[in-house]
Amino acid sequence: MSLVIAALSAVAQPAAAACSLDKVLVRGDFGQARFTVEVADTADERAQGLMNVPEMPTMTGMLFVYERPHQVAFWMHNTLIPLDMIFADETGTITRIHPNAIPLDRTPIDGGAQVQYVLEINGGLAGRLGMAEGDVLQHPSIGENAALPCN
Repeated sequence: MSLVIAALSAVAQPAAAACSLDKVLVRGDFGQARFTVEVADTADERAQGLMNVPEMPTMTGMLFVYERPHQVAFWMHNTLIPLDMIFADETGTITRIHPNAIPLDRTPIDGGAQVQYVLEINGGLAGRLGMAEGDVLQHPSIGENAALPCN
């Protein structure tokens, strides 16, 4: 619980002030949480993802950005740590959360149709924070249709 309180108090400033390329803000009924992220917005970066990363600090992750919404599936090939995969549509609205993806598992994880953004964070963290479908992401990559715009 102290992790949740620390995370939420760390993001008490206004959401627009937090808008930068290396930050993703998630806002919902639980409150809000800010993650420091690497952005994967090219085919090569998305293919590499978080493979071979032995550990990841809390409140960090990777944001996968696609040019347009479409059907996506991920797997954990060569991924060494459990991850929560948070799938969002073109507005940044979370449509699905896959908790605790199993390291090194090659089973495809279906994100659903019309996914344009995927936020990967440490496994179990989305649940501990109380994140849910319908919550929204804020990041400069989420364009003019953003449910939580940067400006």
